[in-house]
Amino acid sequence: MLGPALERLRAGGIAVDLVETGGVGDATRIAREAYASGRRKFIAVGGDGTSYEVVNGLFPEASAAEPPTLGFLPLGTGNSFLRDFSDRGVEHAIESLISRRTQACDVLRLRHRTGVIHYINLLSVGFPADVATLRERRFSGHGELGYIISIFLGLARLRRRPFPVRADGETEFDRRRCLFLTFNNSKFTGGTMMIAPKAEVNNGLIEYVRWGAIGRLGLMRNLPGLYDGTHIEHRLAERKAVRRVEFDLNEAVDVMVDGEVLTLHCEKLDVLPGALTVMA
Repeated sequence: MLGPALERLRAGGIAVDLVETGGVGDATRIAREAYASGRRKFIAVGGDGTSYEVVNGLFPEASAAEPPTLGFLPLGTGNSFLRDFSDRGVEHAIESLISRRTQACDVLRLRHRTGVIHYINLLSVGFPADVATLRERRFSGHGELGYIISIFLGLARLRRRPFPVRADGETEFDRRRCLFLTFNNSKFTGGTMMIAPKAEVNNGLIEYVRWGAIGRLGLMRNLPGLYDGTHIEHRLAERKAVRRVEFDLNEAVDVMVDGEVLTLHCEKLDVLPGALTVMA
C-alpha cells in the first residue's frame, strides 16, 4: 500500500524523501537527526507506535515559535489518534496531506524517574496497560486473536489497585483503588475504543478518566461502553480536564502510551499547548 500512497502524494505536489526504519527507536533517531538538519515537516508511516517515535524525535528540541508539522500514512496495526478526525483511515490521511489541511495539536509531556517522554494520544495505567503488556510480551505474533486472548486473561486476573495521583490544585493524592486511569489528548485507543469521549487535541488540557474498583462481572457488562464512550456515565467512573498531574508511586509500573508498552516510574504530567501542527 505504501507505493500507491506515495505516488498519489507526489502526484498531488507533495515532495517526499523516504527513510526506512529497521527496528525499534529508529523513527525517533531519524526524526531527531532530520529536525537538527533543518527539516520541519514529517510524515509518520505506520501506526500509533510510529507516530509516538517520531514525536519523541521532535521533542523536547522542537521550538514553540516554529511548531513542527506531522502528517500520517496510517498503515500500521493501530491508528487510534486519527480516528478523532475521521474513520476513513489512509484515504482521509492522503486527502489531508494533499490539501495541506492542518491544525494545532497539544503534546503531553511525562516526566519519569529516568527521563521524559512526549505523546499525542494517551497514556494509561491499570487494566488497559495490563492487557497491552500481556499482548506485547506473550501474544504479539497472534494478531487480533492475541488481543482478544489478552483481554480475557486480563479479566481473569483482574487487578484493582491504587495509582496515587493529584491534579492541578489538589492538596491530597487520590489513593483509592481503581480499574484504570488514563491521561488523554485524543478520544480513541485500541483502534475503536473511545476511552475519553470528551478529549480535544488542542484545548491545552489533559482529559483524565478514572474508573474505580469495578468487579469482574460489572466490567464484562459494561465493556461495550468503552467503545461508545458511555462508560464515563458509570457510577464508578470520573473524568476531568486538567493542566497537570503529579504521581506518588512507590515503584515503576507498566504503562501503555500511544500503543507502546513501557515500564516507568511516573512523576509529573503536563501539556505543551499547540506545540505540534498535525495534518489531519
